[in-house]
This record gives sequence, C-alpha cells and structure tokens, in this order.
Amino acid sequence: MIEVKNINKNFDAIKAIDNISATIEEGHVFGLIGTNGAGKSTFMRILCGVLKADSGEVLIDGESVYDNPAVKSKVFYISDDQYFFKTGTPKDMLKFYMTYYNGFDGEKFKELMKAFNLDINRKVNTFSKGMKKQLSVICGVCAGTKYLLCDETFDGLDPVMRQAVKSIFVKEIEERGLTPIIASHNLRELEDICEYVGLLHRGGILLAKDMEDMKINIHKMQIVIKDETTLPKIKEQFEVVKVESRGALYTITVRGKREAVDRFMLETNPIFYELLPLSLEEIFISETEVKGYDIKSLIL
Repeated sequence: MIEVKNINKNFDAIKAIDNISATIEEGHVFGLIGTNGAGKSTFMRILCGVLKADSGEVLIDGESVYDNPAVKSKVFYISDDQYFFKTGTPKDMLKFYMTYYNGFDGEKFKELMKAFNLDINRKVNTFSKGMKKQLSVICGVCAGTKYLLCDETFDGLDPVMRQAVKSIFVKEIEERGLTPIIASHNLRELEDICEYVGLLHRGGILLAKDMEDMKINIHKMQIVIKDETTLPKIKEQFEVVKVESRGALYTITVRGKREAVDRFMLETNPIFYELLPLSLEEIFISETEVKGYDIKSLIL
C-alpha cells in the first residue's frame, strides 16, 4: 500500500503540490487525472522517490520511499519524458535493468518484444514515439516490481496498442498483484481500467473516489412522462444533478440507490423509462460540480 500524507512541493514561487493526501491500495488500478501543469509528473516523481517533498511523507508498505533503495526497488517509474541510452538497443536496456531489478524477467521481455513486433537489436533512437512507449511499458512490466507508475503512458499509442497494454496490466494484476498508478490528462483513456480515480488540479486533489462507489450512487435515466407533475416529484424524492429535455423525452441524472430509483419510477408509471450507464466523464462532471468546479474547463 502507498500512503501519501500531506505532501507539499514548491519550485521557487511555483506551488507544484499542495497538501496532497491519498491512499493507494494494492492490486488495483489507480488513475490520476489532471491537465498539463496540474502537478501529475511532480506527484509521480515524489511517489517513486526521485524528488523529495518539502513537507509530508510518502510511505510504501510502511516505509519512507525517499533515499531508500530497498523501497525504491518495489517501484518502476515510466516517465512521460522517457530516457534511453543514446545509441542503445532494447537488448542494452534489458541488460541495464537486470542489474537494477533482481526480479527482472528477461524471457518475458523477449516474448513481449516479439508480441509487439519490436526489434530487440534495433537502436531505440530510430523508434517512433509509440514504439518507445511500448518499450517503456515492456521494461516496466518485466521489472517485476510491485508498483508501476505510468506518466501519460497511453499518449502516443494507437487504440489497438492501448488495449494491448491494458490487457497486459490486467494479466499482471491477476497473476502477481501488480498495482499500476496511471497519470493522464484524458478521462476516456482510463475509463475501462481504473478502479479508483483521483482528480488533480493546481497541485491538489479535488476528488479521489472508488469508481464502483460513485457508480452505485448516481444514475442517468431517460423518461417520457405522462404529465408535468412527474418532474417535481422526482426532484422532491431525489437529488437531481442534471436535467435535459428533447421534446417529451427527459434525460435526468440523480443521486440515490438504484433500487430506490427503480421502485419510484415504477410507481410513477411513466410512458417510457430506462436507466443508462454513466461514463467516467459524466460521473466526474457531476461530482466536481457539487464542489464548485467545472471539470469541463479543467480537463475536457
């Protein structure tokens, strides 16, 4: 488990991290959403011990990560600004990482290189941006670490490769309890993989919640009502987040238990009624609007 306790980080007059606290459980995918400049990369570098927080602390499995090689060996960090040897090949990267990570799986590395159709003997500086991202992911997965920090890892990957990488993450979670922490500026990239999501803005976390908990208590329904008294009744019964109408068809987002929503709507007996799944984007919009923020202006 990773515990972040009231960390702050300034670069001269710039406040990059503003009193962040968070808990990241093992074996789950944690998504960190935020615009460019929100503090994602700084936060990730503090998590893996590359940077030291000005105040507060980061504990990995109960121990401080900064200046602690034993704890750092549990973490692999895939930076948005990737580093490779200037004239090196993937084979050179394999040898390099095997000296730093005792659990690095060389055979898996070779298998994944073939699966991704990457030449292990080709110079990395001739790779495209997407190919370099793929190589970084392969290195991260094969390192065998407990925690994998991914900073904008899906940026530069085509849709097929994104799904391939997500599938690898899921397999590693199931087989050995890998904990990926994925930072991105794009909600849609993380929607189908993250179980816990935090929204970072101006160096602070506005919101950090379990995806399932959010989905359980907020619902979007489409209804065609019989008369105008139905809508006020819904507003009396539930916390209405959003109402849209197109002629007689209403799309209403409400908070509450699904069973209660279904029961009430059946009693109301509208002409038409169905519950629709909410996207991660819609959930975050509703959650942040309650806190007084317009997420659409922040990250969409």
